[in-house]
Amino acid sequence: MSKLITVTYKGKEEKKYPVGITLKEISKDFSKYYKYPVLISEVNNNIRELNEEVLKNIDVDFFDRTSNVGLSTYGRTLQFILVYALKRINARAKLRIENSIDKGFYCEVSGIELNKPLINALQKEMEKIVLEKWEIIKFNVRRQDAIEYFAKRKMADKVNVLKYISNSYVSLYRIDDVYDYFYGPLADNTSLIDEFKLSYIKDKGFVVSYPTEANPDITLDYVHHEMLFNKFCEYEKWNKMLGTQNASDINNYVTNGDFSELINLSETFYENQLSDIANKIYENKKNIKIVLIAGPSSSGKTTTAKKLSIYLKSRGLKTHSLSTDDYFVEREQTPKHKDGSYDFECVEAVDVTLFNRTLVDLLNGKEVNLPEFNFITGKKEYKGKTLKLGNDDVVIVEGLHAINEKLTPAIEQKNKYKIYISPLTQLNIDDHNRIHTSDIRKLRRMVRDNNFRGYSASDTLNAWKSIRQGEEKYVFPFQDEADVVINSSLLYEIGILKLYAEPLLFSVKEDEGCYTEAIRLINFLRNFLAIPSENVPKDSVLREFIGGSCYYEKN
Repeated sequence: MSKLITVTYKGKEEKKYPVGITLKEISKDFSKYYKYPVLISEVNNNIRELNEEVLKNIDVDFFDRTSNVGLSTYGRTLQFILVYALKRINARAKLRIENSIDKGFYCEVSGIELNKPLINALQKEMEKIVLEKWEIIKFNVRRQDAIEYFAKRKMADKVNVLKYISNSYVSLYRIDDVYDYFYGPLADNTSLIDEFKLSYIKDKGFVVSYPTEANPDITLDYVHHEMLFNKFCEYEKWNKMLGTQNASDINNYVTNGDFSELINLSETFYENQLSDIANKIYENKKNIKIVLIAGPSSSGKTTTAKKLSIYLKSRGLKTHSLSTDDYFVEREQTPKHKDGSYDFECVEAVDVTLFNRTLVDLLNGKEVNLPEFNFITGKKEYKGKTLKLGNDDVVIVEGLHAINEKLTPAIEQKNKYKIYISPLTQLNIDDHNRIHTSDIRKLRRMVRDNNFRGYSASDTLNAWKSIRQGEEKYVFPFQDEADVVINSSLLYEIGILKLYAEPLLFSVKEDEGCYTEAIRLINFLRNFLAIPSENVPKDSVLREFIGGSCYYEKN
């Protein structure tokens, strides 16, 4: 009789299985708990692919596309199907997956004419591959063998990224005769990826959309955000000019001793955006009196507001800061979540009537008394602080709802200038492994939370889902209302953040719920060489997170 092992599902349900059974086989016994096919597993708090064999007693959980872990696996697998489909259509065509955009990812193709018929053919080919139920095979090879394989096929992006990986062995994936490298796990069969949609963007590229956690049943139609898209394209063009499209390109700067130049170039790109905005505001100074800045968590809003103030002052304008935090409604009037806790993030938590009356009075040349919110008592207090605008005065408002029209309904459009800011990275691991903008923000926040708020990496990682839900509700829907987009991404910043983030991530214990995410981020950071922080300018937006900023006394 063969030896049996005990598998405990979610710490509750136990079943016996023979040694050597695959996680795929085990998942079948628990598929009744899932609406969609299981894509990936978690074994003893470590992410494992379904084709792995089980040799000892384990605790296990499974994920379908209704979870973040499952959906990430779904997206990566979809990318590999896309790669394979394009190879079947034209073996000479080269695909580059550029960035995330509107619940999907944006791609460009070279070596073949890109048009709508090609995108339609690509959609059909991908659907065919799904129906053919190709097994996705994972295997470990010597890193040098992988380098030689990709070199023979003139896939320089793969060669270069593997060159900087210290592991002796790397994992490759295969569909049919097509091999590829991914820095995250994949599903084990193409048949599991049955919902997606391709959208052609004229003269540019195309977007691959797929379900989300909020809408797992269907793929929503792609919504084109013109301003955001153009900002991505602008950054992409700049990256191409500098030759910094992939992680290895950044690493080359480090190994060549040129990281100071990279820092200066990155900072200049960011500064140029602020200079252009300051010029626009100055040119229309008779009308623009209120500048509103919003963006998702860890975008660099605070530093940007301070730096923009300096640029405006250098043009002869006088700036004043106004915080929506001082305009919270009284605590007893604050809206609540279903569980009874206060909802400080919704726009109704702000005394919009008072805030607008303040702005209108300022625009009419009146002197106003400014409140200061006491977070202990939950009440606004007036301590004699007043403000009156002169002819060349500008008010800068930075906050979660700043560009939401519900915050400033009483203010005419001509009197306000709305800025949306986010680190919109165009940097990739390689041509088929994009870097998520949210990962940059997550690392920034984790470092800042530890530096200035005493939070652990676990605290930040555990809170991230709630943070993202707030952004989806209160920030992203209003990005198209902005007059301009600022990209606060810095090409060099991952190498800097690596020094601060890695020790924090390694402190996450294996029995913590966020352990798998910590390991994913550790593996992500391994693609980058560390860069010393001494050369980061004191006024850099990155200093808002790592410390040492000239704008903050506590730093």
